[in-house]
Amino acid sequence: MEYLYEMHAHVKEVSTCAGAFAEKLVECYTDKGYAGLVLTDHMNRSTFRVPKLENIPWDEKVDHFLTGFNTVKKAAEGKFNVLLGMEINFYNHPNDYLVYGVTEEFLRSHGDLMAMKPKEFSEIAHENGLLMIQAHPFRRGMKVENWQILDGYEVFNGNPRHHSSNEMATEWAKFHNKNIVTSGSDFHEPEDMGIGGIYFKTPIETNEDLLRELRSGNYRLKITDIPYTRPE
Repeated sequence: MEYLYEMHAHVKEVSTCAGAFAEKLVECYTDKGYAGLVLTDHMNRSTFRVPKLENIPWDEKVDHFLTGFNTVKKAAEGKFNVLLGMEINFYNHPNDYLVYGVTEEFLRSHGDLMAMKPKEFSEIAHENGLLMIQAHPFRRGMKVENWQILDGYEVFNGNPRHHSSNEMATEWAKFHNKNIVTSGSDFHEPEDMGIGGIYFKTPIETNEDLLRELRSGNYRLKITDIPYTRPE
């Protein structure tokens, strides 16, 4: 038996580029064969680029960031499991990074995470047992990160409004012997539901479960032909 989990999803409560609110995300994934998902809302400048959020203390920014997760988790209760992740973008840096194993304590303990350099964040993430994965590394506008600071790559990104050059990401991960590779729908809109994900051989109920199974490599990726709706 396999258990399918979404690894890359956003909701409008936090991610300003998303078009679907938490309840819509839960509606989309209910009864679609997914055992759970990791909510990876954007931790980037745009998330807080509104007057009421821009100049507030970091703890209050974390409060806002967690609203999406808390709302999804409540709406999904009894339907499927929800874990906290994030897609972080550092100031003055082009790339996005998926982070797995995230906890509220981690978010609150290190100040403005977006102000770090990728290498600095990587060191802190690893000290705390987290995994740092470069999202859609070959999408236009991205810069391929130093493989030595990464745990792996998102080799399939299902967002139908971007050309993520997934085949190149797959070959790049093989070249650098990165065994941790991921697939995600990059859910922003209802049309994005169920394009990607990971089939695990055991239920994923906690961050510890997720990190253990990703490190084991004992899983397979869900990959779908992407119906591109428009060019970038």
